[in-house]
Amino acid sequence: MRIYMGFDDTDDKNATMGTGRLVREFVYGLDNDCHVIGVVRHQLPRLDNIPYTSNNSSACAIIEISPDSNLDYLREQATAHLHKHSAPGSDPGLCIARESKVNNEILEFSKTVTGLRQTQKDAMHAARSIELYGLGGTNDGIIGATAAVGLTKYGWCGRFIEYGRLRELGRELHVQDLHEAGIDVISTDRDPLVPLPGDEIRNAIWIRPSLWGGRPVLQVKRVDYGIWEPAHGKRKKGLPSATLRGSCGADFDALSRH
Repeated sequence: MRIYMGFDDTDDKNATMGTGRLVREFVYGLDNDCHVIGVVRHQLPRLDNIPYTSNNSSACAIIEISPDSNLDYLREQATAHLHKHSAPGSDPGLCIARESKVNNEILEFSKTVTGLRQTQKDAMHAARSIELYGLGGTNDGIIGATAAVGLTKYGWCGRFIEYGRLRELGRELHVQDLHEAGIDVISTDRDPLVPLPGDEIRNAIWIRPSLWGGRPVLQVKRVDYGIWEPAHGKRKKGLPSATLRGSCGADFDALSRH
């Protein structure tokens, strides 16, 4: 059984650990009965009427558990982790959902969050069929936590910050290395060629595959025939909000199985 766990608003301006890192640390501590598929970071808009710290991002952990398991263990572990590691000035939110419970209303709410301000009331209404918890401060984190779950199920937003052997891959790779790690490779060029298994991927210092069509997909651009490099590098903090909007594509009903 696949479970989505959304986290948001766990840090403040002085925090040493952002939400993405907090969620990664959370999944590292789960017992062996929980198979972690990955962690997806989602960008939310940096609008003047929305409070945020540095980048306004939320994150979703994708976890497989036994069909006869309940959610008590995950709920208890996540709540304890947030109470222990959330910054004193934060407003953490936690959303937990079985994949089958993430309905179209949650998806539509989540897509709206990427471009327009939504309220706690909107989040609670959309998430009424799943679990949603405000765990401190103003509880505003429930908005982004719900959005993280919905956008992950949507399958066309965000990037993987944890996935299989992602963080063990070297700087100089071949396309086949990524295929073996379960990551697709797609050219973003205007007239794209197909990256072949033996092609090189250079400057692979920072690989964070996009969530496209429910799959981890590394976007690359051609350097020369048979040579590629990641199309996107690590972004500096503080980009203008206009560059952070409109990040979602066409509808996708469910995450593909990995």
